[in-house]
Amino acid sequence: MKNSSISHHIAIVGMSGRFPGAANVEQFWRNLVAGVESISVFSDKELADSGLDVATIRKDPSAVPARGILQDPEWFDAAFFGMNAKQAEVTDPQQRLFLEASWEALENAGYDPARVDGPIGVFAGCGDSTYYLNHLRSRPDVADLVGERVINLGNEKDYLATWVAYKLNLRGPAISINTACSTSLVAVCQASQSLLNYQCDLALAGGVWITFPQRRCVYFQEGNILSAWWF
Repeated sequence: MKNSSISHHIAIVGMSGRFPGAANVEQFWRNLVAGVESISVFSDKELADSGLDVATIRKDPSAVPARGILQDPEWFDAAFFGMNAKQAEVTDPQQRLFLEASWEALENAGYDPARVDGPIGVFAGCGDSTYYLNHLRSRPDVADLVGERVINLGNEKDYLATWVAYKLNLRGPAISINTACSTSLVAVCQASQSLLNYQCDLALAGGVWITFPQRRCVYFQEGNILSAWWF
C-alpha cells in the first residue's frame, strides 16, 4: 500500500498462495525451511488413470513422470462468489483459485474492499486453459447449457484480472499480464508502478498456473528448461 508521507515506498501488507504440498504461504515457508520435497512421482496406475499410455511412456527415456501437484484444485465455494454451480463448473480452476486467493490476500491484509476509500487494482496472469482443452472442448452438452460466451469468459486468460475486479467490486486498474515464467514478477512490478503513479491506493498482484490432467509427464529436451529425471 502507498504511504502518503513517503510516496516512493511500497509495502506488502498481505499475502495468499497455494503450492504443491502447501495449502498456504505459512506451510510453504515451513516446507522450505524443513527441506520438504514437494514434487510427486507418479505410479503406472496414476498415469493410466489420467488416460495416458503407460507402455509408451516407459519406453521413452525423455519422459519424466513427476510434477508438482496442487491439492484439490476442483474445490470452490461458488455461492460465496455469487456463481451458480454450472457457471463454476465451466470456469477454469486457475481463475477460480486466483479469485479465492485474491479474497484471502485482502483478508490477510485486513482490508474490506467495500470500506477502502481509494481504488484497488488487480494485476494478474495465468496459463493457457488446459481445463478447457482437455475437459470442456469435448462437451457440447455443457456449452448448450451455459452458452459459449460464459465458457469463454471463464477460460480466456485475458479476462482474469477484470473478472476478479468484477467479482470483488474493485474499482482500480485491472490488467491481465502474460509474460511466460516472469508473469507474477511483472505483475508485482506493474502494481508497484500503478501505486507510485497514484492510479490505485491498494493493489493485488500475482499469477496462477495449473495444468490438467495434473498427473502426467514432462519431457526432457537437451537445451530446454525441463530437467531430465530417469527412474
